[in-house]
Amino acid sequence: MLPARNVRRLLRLAVMLVCTASGASAFAQSHSPDAMLRDGFEGAAAGPTNDADASRFLAQATFGPTDADIAHLRAIGYQAWLNEQFAAPPTFEMDYLDWVGNTLHEQVGHQNRREAWFLAALGGPDPANNALIHTDQLRQRMAFALSEILVVSDQNAQLAEFPESIAYYYDILVANAFGNYRALLEQVTLSPAMGTYLNMRGNQRADPTRNIHPDENYAREINQLFSIGLVMLKPDGTPQLDAGGHPIPTYSQATISAFAHVFTGWNWYDCDDNGFDNFTDCGPDYTTGENWLHPMAPYDQPNHPRNGDPSYHDNGTGPNDMHAKQLLVYPGAQAGGVLADGGSAASDLQFALDNIYGHPNVGPFIARQLIQRLVTSNPSPAYVKRVADVFNANRTSPNQLRAVAQAILLDPEARYGHLYSDKYGKLREPLIALTHFWRAMDARHTCGRNFTQGTVQYHYANQPYRYAGYSTAWGTDDDQYGSGVAQAPMNAFSVFNFFKPSYLPPGEMTQGNLVGPEFQLQTESVIANTANSVEGRAFYFDVARVCDAGDDFGEVKVNHAKDLALAGSGSGGAADPADRLVDAYNKRFMSGQMSPFMRQTLLTYLNRINSSWTEGVSDWRLWRIHTALYLIFNSPEYMVQK
Repeated sequence: MLPARNVRRLLRLAVMLVCTASGASAFAQSHSPDAMLRDGFEGAAAGPTNDADASRFLAQATFGPTDADIAHLRAIGYQAWLNEQFAAPPTFEMDYLDWVGNTLHEQVGHQNRREAWFLAALGGPDPANNALIHTDQLRQRMAFALSEILVVSDQNAQLAEFPESIAYYYDILVANAFGNYRALLEQVTLSPAMGTYLNMRGNQRADPTRNIHPDENYAREINQLFSIGLVMLKPDGTPQLDAGGHPIPTYSQATISAFAHVFTGWNWYDCDDNGFDNFTDCGPDYTTGENWLHPMAPYDQPNHPRNGDPSYHDNGTGPNDMHAKQLLVYPGAQAGGVLADGGSAASDLQFALDNIYGHPNVGPFIARQLIQRLVTSNPSPAYVKRVADVFNANRTSPNQLRAVAQAILLDPEARYGHLYSDKYGKLREPLIALTHFWRAMDARHTCGRNFTQGTVQYHYANQPYRYAGYSTAWGTDDDQYGSGVAQAPMNAFSVFNFFKPSYLPPGEMTQGNLVGPEFQLQTESVIANTANSVEGRAFYFDVARVCDAGDDFGEVKVNHAKDLALAGSGSGGAADPADRLVDAYNKRFMSGQMSPFMRQTLLTYLNRINSSWTEGVSDWRLWRIHTALYLIFNSPEYMVQK
């Protein structure tokens, strides 16, 4: 039996070998473009034709494929699977917080909100109704993508104090994930969380005598980050250039100032209820006038605490107001983008949002970012245009983003792009890698949780994915296996998200003008801490581990034993090679894209683990499973989704 320190040394050597293999082969595969034609563009909706293609599709459309998901997709095909997802009931965070507060009688905190996020992302039974299984994977994946465009973060001190504010906001994204982007933009604009995060709530018309000036924060970000970007775009998302070859700006500082004056006169919807109210009106911690769970109201409406006071909105008629506000100018803009004086806060807001949504940049700007979040960091201009065309063709449809999601996932470049371009793919986000790991390994909270309802004590335990919460994300505050991964749901560093869609990693990618947004998270410490976290989860967090007092809340464990038969028959030695395990994990985790060099490197190392290996486990096959997971999840070939 080898000492533990020697085992760890061997593991790190194996990681180096796997990474060398991955690095040597990840970009060495060259595929002829005619491979796309042989597979056929027209058959995308009817596929997939093999398990690897099914796994790859699910890696783009869900929080990670499982063996059951792969088999189901193979049985019904892409289009039928999409139709199932479009029809699946949405999973809302506020429902979970309501259950925690009203059934468990616990004080709701941000750990519960993150539990709610993981419950939805991972799927599994509803805590209040075990017969209800949450299956809305694509809706949740779209909502997460939208949360990285329309950013609100609990790093804001006031939002951190009220977890229901973030949950209510995220539920807007969930509800509208297959809806209309114009409707979504309005609900986002009027949400108390966004109003607080970017200072629109309480924004007032100018009053120089009191040194009050309209805040420009939301006015700037709704244009720059949420809709049109900084430069004019062609329909394929590439920049328009002027006669001198320079990008053409989408707006000026004067434009932002005009929007800032429009976005005045909004604050809390009046909260006049009393006591705990099932989160249907004001939330559990409200004070009169502070309602986190209802769209903001204009001061000039009776459901605002000021009760019909129009003096806070700049409508162009006051002595310090901006008159005839010039908003965005583009061909076809209503009234040339000029907002007439004398409107109400509500009518002026509608005009401003219509002005933004009507801009020709919106389609390609949003299409490109959604493609980046789901499929590939560097989509071709033709791919962006095809998706933007669908966005624009459904501008008035209540199912606009449903059509966009389908266009993104069934596009020929999404289904076959990895066959003909070495520039194709994206780095997996840490949260996506974590959810993939848990879903594929049948993760569950085995130790459960106790609570009392009336005189009856309940114990929830051994439920798939239940309570996968605050203390379980790689690198979040309470992670006992290392911090520094720097990603947790709704916890971006700023309104610019965890990473910028235009981020150019230094080195060959910059030289090749290839963006890699997720690489902005990858520092040396993050990489090291991720490896340590994977080691803990792959080796020690097993469902068979004995529960102790410290396990009652957040620990989620994986079911290594389900793969024992794949790892070997139990006899050990040369008669028990690791081929079946490696091939199964290649399908489950790597969509069949493991290079021959990496496969052979893994087999060479894993085959050394046999019946003579007794380090740390009662069954050598468990150690083979642990090691395979650790090596795969630390390999570049896994972390680059293709």
